[in-house]
Amino acid sequence: MGTTASQLPKDLLSEYQELTFLTKQEILLAHKRFTELLARDDRNCPNPRVPMSRILTLPELKSNPFKERICLVFSTSDNKDGSLTFEDFLDLLSAFSDSATSDIKSHYAFRIFDFDDDGTLDRKDLERLVNCLTGDTDETRLTSDEMKQLINNILEESDIDKDGTVNLSEFQHVISRSPDFVSSFKIVL
Repeated sequence: MGTTASQLPKDLLSEYQELTFLTKQEILLAHKRFTELLARDDRNCPNPRVPMSRILTLPELKSNPFKERICLVFSTSDNKDGSLTFEDFLDLLSAFSDSATSDIKSHYAFRIFDFDDDGTLDRKDLERLVNCLTGDTDETRLTSDEMKQLINNILEESDIDKDGTVNLSEFQHVISRSPDFVSSFKIVL
């Protein structure tokens, strides 16, 4: 299904439109940007990957505190190195598009915040999430008491079954009460 020719075949473009929340113009722009990120030698390979280090140079991701996690979550690489094929890149852009549903956005947000990929947000995940949002410098880092209190508050609000973690349905329940989530969870090329 992948291609890196300077033009996308019409049938492939139609297929990508059916499988994503992206318009024809967005797919063509994504293809152009992806191709620009490829090393010249890789542009004629059948299904090339752009290394995470190159993806992270995109201005749209550069200042995102979760940029590495975003690449890791959307990468289909067996090496778990965060490299992206064009289809991985489209999946990423589709999930972050204005047209993506709240369920899709919350599903991917949950996966991005689940740093250990165990299917739940535990205290360690929540601490890393807070550190990503506040910055991990001496001036911005919360004290251990502040962090403990904040995580306790998050779990008090979110952990419906009181098992000490937040699962996907609990996370989606919280997100459903946050009207600005859908509009803020986006990346536009």
